[in-house]
Amino acid sequence: MIEVTERVGTVAELHGDDPFTGSDHVTPAVWWCRPTDDAVVLGSRQGVHLLDEPACARAGLSIVRRRSGGGVVVMRRSSLVWVDVIVPPGFAPDDVRGSMVWIGEIWRDVLASRTDRALVVHRGGLSCSEWSDLVGFSGVGPGEVLVDGAKLVGLSQRRTRLGIRIQGLVYSSSVAREYRPLFGGDVPATDPPGQAWLPDLDGRSIADELATKLTPV
Repeated sequence: MIEVTERVGTVAELHGDDPFTGSDHVTPAVWWCRPTDDAVVLGSRQGVHLLDEPACARAGLSIVRRRSGGGVVVMRRSSLVWVDVIVPPGFAPDDVRGSMVWIGEIWRDVLASRTDRALVVHRGGLSCSEWSDLVGFSGVGPGEVLVDGAKLVGLSQRRTRLGIRIQGLVYSSSVAREYRPLFGGDVPATDPPGQAWLPDLDGRSIADELATKLTPV
């Protein structure tokens, strides 16, 4: 069985962990990430200028940048399960879309027993909304898991010559209403699309099940 490692630290520390440093070989691993603080996380191509920094501070959110792409994500430690999968080349499909669909199907299978609602893996290209350039959960990319048309599992990926790290996030309560006040400039007049969530999620059991279902292609 693939080992599950519980990793505890600030959101910045957990995003900064690099499984590809200090080794020329990567073994498959599952990281159950447990933040000790709350943060608003920028995608790798987003600038801090997008955010109202005093508003973020008032909301108790530190500002962090991750190495993978996508939009802003609010991370409340009491409201999420965060599990990353690290695999070497050849374990997952070699193309970006294929590897995302691969892990999305595993996430769907793990969460299916935790709800009686139908879970769907998005297999198409990026589906955008007015907010998707700003907010990660407002667009849908390949492999992400939907329920009733709303994103349930958000995924982002970092690829290196040593392997890939796919970050996965699912919420146990909604943070959708928090986004609008955090931005400093003009934002769309409409509200961000609804965010899906499942109550009473146990991060350890989800990480363990993901590990048991990870098999090479």
